[in-house]
Amino acid sequence: MRTKNILWPTDFSETASHALKYAIEMANLYQVGIRIVHVVDQPFGDENYMILAVTPEELAKNMEQVAADKMCTLLAELQTQAPVETVIRRGDAVTEIVAEANSGDIGMVVIASHGRTGLAHFLHENVAEAVANQAKCPVLVVK
Repeated sequence: MRTKNILWPTDFSETASHALKYAIEMANLYQVGIRIVHVVDQPFGDENYMILAVTPEELAKNMEQVAADKMCTLLAELQTQAPVETVIRRGDAVTEIVAEANSGDIGMVVIASHGRTGLAHFLHENVAEAVANQAKCPVLVVK
């Protein structure tokens, strides 16, 4: 773990930004890099129904561009000496984050949990919990 990158998945929320502080601290402590990953949901639909004014592919590309813009803003504000790499993926958040975590060059995942309880926990997918259960490396879940 001490020679591999820290993975920080983000949805650009305030909660995720809080976890970034921990990721930076861990990267500085171990003198490793940070890989930032954001996953864009794959839109679905059928343009034959004329529900969407754009195709799902065009919508996904627009979502990726917005994510890239947010990533650039984040990098401009980031204060760390650690090397930073950014990745934007398309698909299911859990699947893509776990794939990145298990890629072989990640030593630890630092991920935020939104801390939902009760009905909200039941209704919303808990990405942090799923990543912690499926990743082969240590996972630090930050509330």
